[in-house]
Amino acid sequence: MHVCQILKDKSPGLVSIRPDRPMIEVLRLFRENNIGFVVVGRRPGECLGTLSERDCCNAVAEYGTDAPLMRVADIMNRNVATCSTQDLLPYVMAIMTQRRTRHVLVMDGNTPIGVVSIGDVVKHRLEESLHNEEALHEYIAGTRYH
Repeated sequence: MHVCQILKDKSPGLVSIRPDRPMIEVLRLFRENNIGFVVVGRRPGECLGTLSERDCCNAVAEYGTDAPLMRVADIMNRNVATCSTQDLLPYVMAIMTQRRTRHVLVMDGNTPIGVVSIGDVVKHRLEESLHNEEALHEYIAGTRYH
């Protein structure tokens, strides 16, 4: 399965935040949008970095009660895991495993266009597994060929 097929099943767009905003605003975006990952940019289509729930937790662990008021630019991840729409799901899974990340930013050239999360990977792998199981049952029962 290609990344573009995964993106078709998701709601379009990315949630982003400006680098000068405080981390507390990111946490509110997470809650309001039921997400755990944002792109950091000064304008739409720009990616200076990303911020995830894990990044926010690490900031609190390192900076304590000052973290929620820190600028996003000071705590964002600048070494962003990326893929393209034509990459296959196993490749994205390998990125997640190697980088120990739950999100991979999907790029069209230099423009971020979506994100694949570990939840997306699990959902599509489960659907694939159920489809294969159903096909095997039909094959064994001989019902597919009547």
